[in-house]
Amino acid sequence: MIADSTFTYLSIGAMFGLTAGLSPGPMLMLIISQTLQHNKSEGAKIAFAPLITDLPVILITYFIFSQFSQYTTVLGIIALAGGIYVTRMGYLTLRIKVLTIETTPVKPNSFKKGIITSFLNPNPYFFWLTVGTPIIFKAYNVSLVAVIVFLLSFYTILVGSAIGIALLAEHTKTFLKSNAYLWVMRILGVVLMVFAMFFFRDAVKTLFHP
Repeated sequence: MIADSTFTYLSIGAMFGLTAGLSPGPMLMLIISQTLQHNKSEGAKIAFAPLITDLPVILITYFIFSQFSQYTTVLGIIALAGGIYVTRMGYLTLRIKVLTIETTPVKPNSFKKGIITSFLNPNPYFFWLTVGTPIIFKAYNVSLVAVIVFLLSFYTILVGSAIGIALLAEHTKTFLKSNAYLWVMRILGVVLMVFAMFFFRDAVKTLFHP
């Protein structure tokens, strides 16, 4: 799928972390609304929720994937699903427009809201089953360090970018409506679409040339 090097997995983790952190969705909307209603600290609390909710998802998907790791057809189907999912991520990222945030005055409870929102969000489940866990398996073939680097870069950039959005939302409401934000997301969308090709290549190689 990709060149086997630790730096490669660092880059992949950073790319997906940045996309997840900046893409419109339940978590981003909650971070911005909590920041605008209360302050940047309340918005930043939500950024840490995936560190709690993703762990069981990763463990479960890793267990599921390991049960089928000897079946090339299943791996091919998972690679195909991963390609479709990443293509969809890229397409939706390219189509991102100006964001509108509605706020209503309520008690913060930010971390609790972040945990619930993250747990109920279907995207992490799809991501780790079709994309994240297969990458972990490939990284492990390189070294345990590659796995750690991938996870660290993913969550460092995910949490960092989400906190950055909270800081920007408190000081300016214009960034998420600016051309700069739209261009960042368009570039990420193109990169994701290109990266999806590697999953499709893996699917073809596995399904038709086991």
